[in-house]
Amino acid sequence: MAEMLRLENVSRRYKEGEGQLEVFRDLSMTLAAGEIVALVGPSGAGKSSLLHIAGLLEAPSAGEIYIDGVAASRLPDAERTRIRRDMIGFVYQAHHLLPEFDALENVILPQMIAGKTKAAAAQEAQRLLTALGLGERLSHRPAQLSGGEQQRVAIARALANRPRILLADEPTGNLDPKTSGGVFDALLRITRAEGLAALIATHNVQLASRMDRTLMLHQGQLIAGAQAPQTI
Repeated sequence: MAEMLRLENVSRRYKEGEGQLEVFRDLSMTLAAGEIVALVGPSGAGKSSLLHIAGLLEAPSAGEIYIDGVAASRLPDAERTRIRRDMIGFVYQAHHLLPEFDALENVILPQMIAGKTKAAAAQEAQRLLTALGLGERLSHRPAQLSGGEQQRVAIARALANRPRILLADEPTGNLDPKTSGGVFDALLRITRAEGLAALIATHNVQLASRMDRTLMLHQGQLIAGAQAPQTI
């Protein structure tokens, strides 16, 4: 399988008073097309920082990030923005939907920003939302949707520009266990159907076990876990 994401000897340090706080050091990992990997670890271990660096939202203190073979972390801002727009989809714990727009419009907007016509964007938004079980909820605004439905819209929005990589930070963390399971089923199904490379941070061991493999971030190091079966 083609390698879509590679982190090579990546470190992240923050200034803390007169010294520095080292979140992690010399981390290396790869993510192949079609592969879904769980990122687990205790709260405060640096999972969100790692995802931000992988998604070119933060620069590493050292090391390099390769997106589809291109060294990307120190490219000009405009080029990193283009890579994020064209290659990477993000899903967060909070859905961050625009409350004044309905589900369909929330998924149309990022496509139009990327240059699609409204008609083409609407067609793709309807396809994704229907695949995520929201075909009857297209005209509902976020306040009219349940928490699980809102997160499904956020997933559709992340996939709207046909990214090659999906980065998700506790995508079901705000949901109750039953709703969480349904949303995660939908996320796995559509991620596999679209052939994405996905790195998903979660504190839920049961959800992590359903992904292809697990990486644990612990005391500044990545520890590879056991292979998990590719079932939904």
